[in-house]
Amino acid sequence: MARPMAPVPSSQKALMLELKGLQEEPVEGFRVTLVGEGDLYNWEVAIFGPPNTLYEGGYFKARLKFPVDYPYSPPAFRFLTKMWHPNIYENGDVCISILHPPVDDPQSGELPSERWNPTQNVRTILLSVISLLNEPNTFSPANVDASVMYRKWKDSKGRDKEYTDIIRKQVLSTNADAEHDGVKVPTTLAEYCVKTKAPAPDEGSDLFYDDYYEDDEMEEDEDSCYEGQDDSGNEES
Repeated sequence: MARPMAPVPSSQKALMLELKGLQEEPVEGFRVTLVGEGDLYNWEVAIFGPPNTLYEGGYFKARLKFPVDYPYSPPAFRFLTKMWHPNIYENGDVCISILHPPVDDPQSGELPSERWNPTQNVRTILLSVISLLNEPNTFSPANVDASVMYRKWKDSKGRDKEYTDIIRKQVLSTNADAEHDGVKVPTTLAEYCVKTKAPAPDEGSDLFYDDYYEDDEMEEDEDSCYEGQDDSGNEES
């Protein structure tokens, strides 16, 4: 007698739904794939540097690792691409409030509302990280040297170029990864905002069976790729 199938964890259902939505209707600025086929708890992320910023033309690779109780606990986000930034540790870990557990910790200087909550999702995480690249929090930095350098650049109104020179070198160094992956990095606002339809999943795969979710995702506003972005979680510690 065949044993009954184990129930699918709610976190797996939630991640299936999010991945399906992001692959069918890609969002400007990033793309996501699974690190390993069938492993919904480990995602590979590619973030494109927004046009008209220091990161324009950049192709930054990262990993998202989800806990089994997602979305009640936040995932971990780590850049694989070398990053010089006040709120990114040397090992690539990102220090941002939206990824901190939802606990009341007065010593952190964060409000509970700034931390993770189950209404957040992969889209809000990645949009917050993209925003973080251009709007660092230098009051409690993960990289003190980068923070000092960034402040000098801001205080000098751009005359001190040490910080920007490092960023541009790192951006240029990502060209090889983009070429290797066969990715054309958007460099204009028009290219950056374009949403393309991703290929449909292989019908032979059981990863995307509709039994696990409802096809009632909300449609994105297509008037502007910046309109309606949630910038919550941009306070880091």
